Amino acid sequence: MSDPTCKACLGNWPRESHFIADMGLSKAYLHEDQFFPGWTVVVLKHHATELFHLAPTERVQLMEEVNLVAKVLSQVYEAKKINYELLGNQLPHIHWHVIPRLADDPAPLEPVWRVQHEPIQPITVKLQASIQRINAEIAKLR
Repeated sequence: MSDPTCKACLGNWPRESHFIADMGLSKAYLHEDQFFPGWTVVVLKHHATELFHLAPTERVQLMEEVNLVAKVLSQVYEAKKINYELLGNQLPHIHWHVIPRLADDPAPLEPVWRVQHEPIQPITVKLQASIQRINAEIAKLR
């Protein structure tokens, strides 16, 4: 299923150059803003706006995929905590924000949305190195 008005369905978001791995029902991408290093989005491949729109087996599989990404991000970035966000107000397409929170986190008690900052868009070499590192760890755990 696809929605012709949905940025995720149209392939306009996230950026293809930020693609990490095909997880099965979803795809993982490094978020365009890396102020919080390792911030990743896990995007459902087909269009749905609510978890209850998914079959029970899809919900279980999607959560396993999100869990695998979170586990890898925790290891790769030595996270103190992982934040999970499933909102959909701005982009009504199921996608999880999986955000490692690190020891040097500038605002450890705040959600990332409330932290004032200039977005950090890594240079291509650093971006690709991060993507390759995450992808390699995902492959090890599959």
